[in-house]
Amino acid sequence: MKLVRGAWKLLVGIKDFLVLAFMLLFFGVLFAALNARPNARAIKDGALLVALDGRLVEQPQEVDPFAGIGGGEVLREIRARDVVRALDTARTDTRVKAVVLDLDRFAGGYPSTVAEVADAVGRVRASGKPVLAYATGYMDASYLLAANASEVWVNPMGGTLFMGPGGSQLYYKGLIDKLGVNVHVYRVGQFKSAVEPYTLTGQSEPARAANVALYGAIFERWKENVAKARPKARIADVIARPGAVTVAAGGDLAKMNLAYGLVDKLGDRVAFGKRVAEIAGHDATKPAGSFNAIRLADWIGANPVPTTGDAIGVITVAGEIVDGKAGPGTAGGASVSKLLLDGLAKKSLKALVVRVDSPGGSALASEEIRQAVLQAKAKGLPVVVSMGGLAASGGYWVATAGDTIFAEPNTITGSIGIFGILPSFENALAKIGVTADGVATTPLSGQPDVFKGFSPELDAVIQSGIEQGYRRFITLVAGARKMTPERVNEIGQGRVWDGGTARQIGLVDRFGGLPDAIAEAARRAKLDPAKVHAVYLDKEPSWTAKLAESWAAPEEEDDRVDQAGLDPISRIAADRRAVFAQAIADARRLATGSAVQVRCLECAALAPPSAKMSDLSLADLLYAKLFG
Repeated sequence: MKLVRGAWKLLVGIKDFLVLAFMLLFFGVLFAALNARPNARAIKDGALLVALDGRLVEQPQEVDPFAGIGGGEVLREIRARDVVRALDTARTDTRVKAVVLDLDRFAGGYPSTVAEVADAVGRVRASGKPVLAYATGYMDASYLLAANASEVWVNPMGGTLFMGPGGSQLYYKGLIDKLGVNVHVYRVGQFKSAVEPYTLTGQSEPARAANVALYGAIFERWKENVAKARPKARIADVIARPGAVTVAAGGDLAKMNLAYGLVDKLGDRVAFGKRVAEIAGHDATKPAGSFNAIRLADWIGANPVPTTGDAIGVITVAGEIVDGKAGPGTAGGASVSKLLLDGLAKKSLKALVVRVDSPGGSALASEEIRQAVLQAKAKGLPVVVSMGGLAASGGYWVATAGDTIFAEPNTITGSIGIFGILPSFENALAKIGVTADGVATTPLSGQPDVFKGFSPELDAVIQSGIEQGYRRFITLVAGARKMTPERVNEIGQGRVWDGGTARQIGLVDRFGGLPDAIAEAARRAKLDPAKVHAVYLDKEPSWTAKLAESWAAPEEEDDRVDQAGLDPISRIAADRRAVFAQAIADARRLATGSAVQVRCLECAALAPPSAKMSDLSLADLLYAKLFG
C-alpha cells in the first residue's frame, strides 16, 4: 500500500507541475503577444527606425512558431509595400525628426523591389528630412538604399563590396551519368535553361548570351540609380578596379569608401547613435548611442492602408506557383483562386489588380489562377496586371489575363517556355545487379516505369503534350498582346527579359508600380483614382503566425547598440553558403514538383538566397545528390 500511495503522490505531483508549467507558458505567451502588438499611442517624437533585418518581399511567408527552437536563426521577410508606406507617411509627419536605415542584417530582394524602397528613401531625403544609414558591410542591394540617404555611415572595420548580378550554379549531368540515373527531359524553347543542369555540364551558349544581356541591363540600372543618388561618388572606379583601389588604401575598405565618396562618415554604432540623438533627441538614462526611436511596426500600425472610397481588389500571386493549397509567400493554385473568387463574391469591387511576383511553377496551377482572374472579367471588372520584382514563366502565364500590364524597368519577366522532367533508374539498378521485368497489356502499362525505363510511346505522349502546352502558352500571349503566334515564338523560347526590354518588344505596356496599376484600374472603371482604396485579397494570418512574427521582430533601438554586424568578406561567405543550400533546395523541389512546369529557375540568380544550410536535412542533401 505504501508503494501505491507513493506512486499516487508522484503522479499527482507530476500533474500539478504540468498544470503550473502550462499556466506559466500560457500567461507568458499572452504577455508577449500583448506587448508585441503595434502601439500607435506609444509613438512620440523621434527617429523612425527602419531596421531591415531580412529580405524585402512582396508577400511574406508565415513565420513558423517553432522555427527558432534549437538556436536556429529565422530569416525574416519584410513586406516592401509596408516599408514604402511607412517612409511616405514619415516624410510629412512632424513627429518623425529623422529616418534611420539599419542595414546590418539586410538580406536584399529582387532588383525592382529594392529600387522601389530606395526611391521612397529618396523622397524622404528630397523633402529635407534627414535620412541616416548605417551598416558594417554594404553590398549591392543595401548600398542602393543607403545611397539615397543624406548621411551614409559605415563601421571602420567594415566597408563596401559591389558584386553585380551573376555567379555560378550547379550542373548535375556528370553526377547523374556516374550514378546511372536516366533523366527524361521534355522541353520547348531554345532558352529554357531550367533543364540544363540535368542535361549539360555547363551553360549553353544561348543561355549564356541571354543571361549576359539580362544581367547587364539590370546592373546598368543599378549603377544609374546609385549615380543619381550620389553623383559625386566615384562608383565606376571602385567597380572597375576593386583590387587596385583597396590595395592603394592599404586594405582598409572603409577608408577607401570615404576617399571615393561612397560613404560620409566612419563610426561604430555608438558614434552613429550619438549623431542620430543630436537630431531626434535621447533619454539620458539609456546607454550611450541610444536615441529616441519610433518602431517601424508601431508606425505601420499607426498608418494603415486607407479604407475610404470605392474598392479596387488586389490579388497577390507571390512565390512559386504550386498545385493545391499553400500559405502566404507561395502561390497555391487552389488557395489564390479561392481568395479571388471569395473576394469577387463578397466584396463590392469595382476593378481588379493582379500583383505578380513569381518565377512560375506548375502549369496547371498557373492556368487555375488565370481562370479565376477571368471570372473578374466575366463580371465586367477591368483587370490590370502589376509586375513586381519577378513575373516570369507561370507568372507571365497568369499575366495574360490582364487588360494592361505594368512593370518596372528592372522587373524580370518573360521566360515563355515549358518543360517536364522525370528520372528513371534502370541503369543505376543494373550497376548493382538489379533488373526489372513484367507484362504489359498496352504500350503505356506501368508507365512511367522508373525501374525498367520509359517506353518510346510514353516519351512521344509527354513530348507532344509539352509542345501542345507551349503552343497554348504562345497562343495566350498572342491573344493578350495582340501579336501573331510567330512573333511570340520569336521572343518566347524560354528567354528571360528585363522590364525595359520587355516593354520594347511588347510584353509589357507601361512602367509603374502597384499604385500606378491601382490608379489605372480606377480610371478603366471610370472612377477618380484619388477616391479609391485597395482591398488586398489576402488570407488573414493565424494568431500563432502573428505571435511568431512578433518574436522574430527586430529589437528595440537601445537593444541594437551592441549588435554585431557582418563585415563585407563575412557577408560574401554567408551568401555563398546560402547559394549552395538554395541550389540543393531548388534541385529537390524541381525533382519532386509538378512534372509539367513553366518555371524560371535561372531567375534565382537575381534574388537573395532564401535557403540556409541549416534548413536542409541530410536526407535533402542525399536526395539532391541522387535525383537532383
